[in-house]
Amino acid sequence: MPETMQITSSETSQQTSQQISDMLVRKSLSSADYNPTHDAMLERTLERIALKKEQSLRTPDELWVIDHNDVYTLGQAGKEEHILQYTDTPIIKTDRGGQVTWHGHGQLVVYWLFDLHSLGWSVRNLVSHAEQAIEDVVNDCLKSLASSDINNDNINGNISAHSRRDAPGVYLYANMSHTQNGDADVDIDSDGYNQSVSPAEDAIMLGKIASLGFKIKHGFSYHGIALNLNCDLSAFNAINPCGYAGMQMLRLADFVAMSEKQNKQTNEALSYEQITQKLIDNIAKRHAGLIELRPIASCK
Repeated sequence: MPETMQITSSETSQQTSQQISDMLVRKSLSSADYNPTHDAMLERTLERIALKKEQSLRTPDELWVIDHNDVYTLGQAGKEEHILQYTDTPIIKTDRGGQVTWHGHGQLVVYWLFDLHSLGWSVRNLVSHAEQAIEDVVNDCLKSLASSDINNDNINGNISAHSRRDAPGVYLYANMSHTQNGDADVDIDSDGYNQSVSPAEDAIMLGKIASLGFKIKHGFSYHGIALNLNCDLSAFNAINPCGYAGMQMLRLADFVAMSEKQNKQTNEALSYEQITQKLIDNIAKRHAGLIELRPIASCK
């Protein structure tokens, strides 16, 4: 049975905890206010650091799956000039890397509370695993459940997700080639995903579908990733997302069929919960060493 997650937040929040493996725990929190969630995440990280330093005790890593109430967060070195319009949505200065972004309902946020030294991961490894986990899941969804509403001959239906060397996060690209597979460099991983290491040379970047920002303290990570599923993208109009003026933000629901709830009888649509589980499963395999890093893409 899931255990209750001890976080003081809004009265409507629901909190659960579930063991994934001996060294990885999933915690979920819905309708979560930002400040108490951040305070609990930092407190847990400091506890783990103390246990390792004082007792040489390695504690299980944690994935926090968060459904945030609407909030703008500004990274530690964030510039307020990237806030274009002040609204009723709170703006909170936080201690992660990166500039300003938005969190809210319909966006999948996963915080990675990992002991990097025990995993043998560098900070670059952490970022690459995060980006590639998102790539895996988004590309799998794009391949299996392309929306009938996105049948534009100009892009030939060949849309794929990729990270970039010059800007953290995951972006969608449209391959303009008219061949079946395009000119992308393709890699088949151990789980059978048809993964593009980089898009075709003539591919056009459509926009950004996922953001990331981490904080590392004494070799422990917290904060994490945000994947736009079926959220209201208009919230991004008030900011330069992640500090990039004019950056087009995207959501998965505009490219694949999504439903409110899982339909077990058909494969016509994916639910928020199914996509969440796909991502958690992928991250858990990476945490266990079952999915290796691919070469870092050179997308621009």
